[in-house]
Amino acid sequence: MQRFILIRVFQAFVSLWVVSMIVFGLGRITGDPTSVLLPFDATEQERLELRADLGLDKPIHVQYGTFINNAFHGDFGESIKWDGYSSMGIVIKRLPATLKLAAVAMIVAVAISLPVGIISAVKRDTIFDYVGKIIALFGQSLPAFWLGLVLMWVFAVQLDWVPTSGRTGWTSYFLPAISIGWFLVAALMRLVRSSMLEVMDSEYIKMARVKGLSEAKVVWKHGLRNASIAPLTFFGIIFGNLLVGSVSIETVYAWPGVGLLAFEAVLARDFPVMQAVVVIFAAIYISMNLVVDVLYAYLDPRIRY
Repeated sequence: MQRFILIRVFQAFVSLWVVSMIVFGLGRITGDPTSVLLPFDATEQERLELRADLGLDKPIHVQYGTFINNAFHGDFGESIKWDGYSSMGIVIKRLPATLKLAAVAMIVAVAISLPVGIISAVKRDTIFDYVGKIIALFGQSLPAFWLGLVLMWVFAVQLDWVPTSGRTGWTSYFLPAISIGWFLVAALMRLVRSSMLEVMDSEYIKMARVKGLSEAKVVWKHGLRNASIAPLTFFGIIFGNLLVGSVSIETVYAWPGVGLLAFEAVLARDFPVMQAVVVIFAAIYISMNLVVDVLYAYLDPRIRY
């Protein structure tokens, strides 16, 4: 077990290092930030001086070495757009809003997908199963940003039940959470359904029924417990999708989180903030997958190697 954990931790660090190289390289090919920070009539000398102040006049390997050294200390430099503010400080300030939205979206996804997936498996080829399949079809077909705009137009503009944008109270969580979590509802529901179908055909489930256990106990205690391994491994991917989806949804709803911050940083070619956002997202995503892998190994000893 210790060997398995050590291998997973090593792979996590390698993945994070690869991400750092990718984000550093992609940040440099998006363009010169001096074209955004300086007026159109700026002289070439002014551009050169600004590049020197930002450290962009140094060789690319020197810039990367500085970036890695500072990143280990949690320092991604000062923001280019928000002058005088630390990039990490800006990300940390915006992070709670994104994590709260992701948590609400996760609760919505689990609350809908778990019972619907179980009922679809238990009531196979009935009206309940067909409704579940339709939910899965629409959930995986509708783009999150399009769904967000439709929900905003119906519930915020036409019915005026919730705010159109911003983070003004608990009601402002409804539309963004549903927009992000709807795709996850479909994916998780299909996974729960397929896992339950496989488990419900097992011999020990038949034996439990022969012994006279109630159907509810067979399904919820014996069936769901053994069918939960596959959905558990999917939670790491789900959380990553929530973070990625937050960029478009937070932009649609003007949600003051890290997703909107990433969008604004890309438009401003703010290298330090872009790097901080992607590295933080990657670290959270990799950490979640590491935790899920370890939990999976405890639940199913067959995968330990």
